[in-house]
Amino acid sequence: MELSTRTFRVTRADLVRYAGASGDFNPIHWSDRTATKVGLPGVIAHGMFTMALVGRAVTEWAGAPDAVVEFGVRFTRPVVVPDDDEGTEITVDAVVREVTETGLTRLDVTARCGGEKVLSQARALVRTAG
Repeated sequence: MELSTRTFRVTRADLVRYAGASGDFNPIHWSDRTATKVGLPGVIAHGMFTMALVGRAVTEWAGAPDAVVEFGVRFTRPVVVPDDDEGTEITVDAVVREVTETGLTRLDVTARCGGEKVLSQARALVRTAG
């Protein structure tokens, strides 16, 4: 079974808010000059911010924050966020891999930006209502 796609828009303003909340003020998340100097294509979203957006989708699918039993990802590709009012979009999809004998649901999750996968091995184990 496939779960409905969730789409999240990410702008530079979101990165500023996340930096303030997390305390991660690394200039690769706000300075094009620094980001390109270290070999990145431009300012990138915080990896943990990207993971949090995917976690939000998993939580919505599960129906409640406490229904998420396990959640993990590997960061594959940076999410480049342009310096404009549009930003970029991250789309999150998931398929049910299995329902365990104990009634937990294993999800394989895919997150994409610009058509490219930005996470690998994104998986969740959730308790579903019922």
